[in-house]
Amino acid sequence: MRLRNRDGFTLVELLVVIAIIGVLAALILSGVSSTKGKAQQIQCASNVRQLGLALQGFVQANHVYPLDQNDDSKDSYPEHRRTWADALNREEFGLPKTELPWLTNGVWTCPAARWNTDNAAVNTMAIWFSYGYNWRGLNSPGNNGALGLGGRNVSASNFGLLPPPVAESEVIAPSDMTAIGDAFDGNPVLQRGSWSGMGKHGKYTLARHHGKASVVFCDGHVETPTLKFLFEDTSDAALVRWNRDHLPHRERLK
Repeated sequence: MRLRNRDGFTLVELLVVIAIIGVLAALILSGVSSTKGKAQQIQCASNVRQLGLALQGFVQANHVYPLDQNDDSKDSYPEHRRTWADALNREEFGLPKTELPWLTNGVWTCPAARWNTDNAAVNTMAIWFSYGYNWRGLNSPGNNGALGLGGRNVSASNFGLLPPPVAESEVIAPSDMTAIGDAFDGNPVLQRGSWSGMGKHGKYTLARHHGKASVVFCDGHVETPTLKFLFEDTSDAALVRWNRDHLPHRERLK
């Protein structure tokens, strides 16, 4: 008996082919996404390394750390400019202007940073900062003494740190003192307390570097600690990294 030639696939065969193509496509997309995320993390680490080098240059030139903000920028501390970012931008990167969009370009921008803009309140921000400065160290409500790098006096009006600046010699362990890292709430500060206030930024934060952050230390080396270690761990090893006296100051966890 002569068999008829088949000109096409049966329905079952077609479904199997489609399923195989779907699996292959998913694997390819997953690989592309993973590669992209890794590349973004490497770029971010490179950015904070450059910011760390700029910070070291400023400290070597002035023997103090830049002020978080400086209301006396034209008189007593002109090299500190208005903010720490302004100081590094002008004094170390040599950019003559500080107007936007300098904070949204180059080393100032994490390629993986995403911000929640679901409501009018957050949309009022003029700019989202990718990186923050360890301005105050470990802090909690009611404790206004500064343990970070941004200055030693606290403004009564806006709680910003003001002159005098922190001397280079005040940082007891530069290799274990957090300086600059990923800012997860859009502000130019890196602080443990900001983690509890993530709110609408939470999902963006967790997805940024797969639960890790890029951080540069005062000696210039870069690490990528987990967000849990950076913001939640209460061991001495985790807490001392926030404070220039290299003490855990556990009392500030209250």
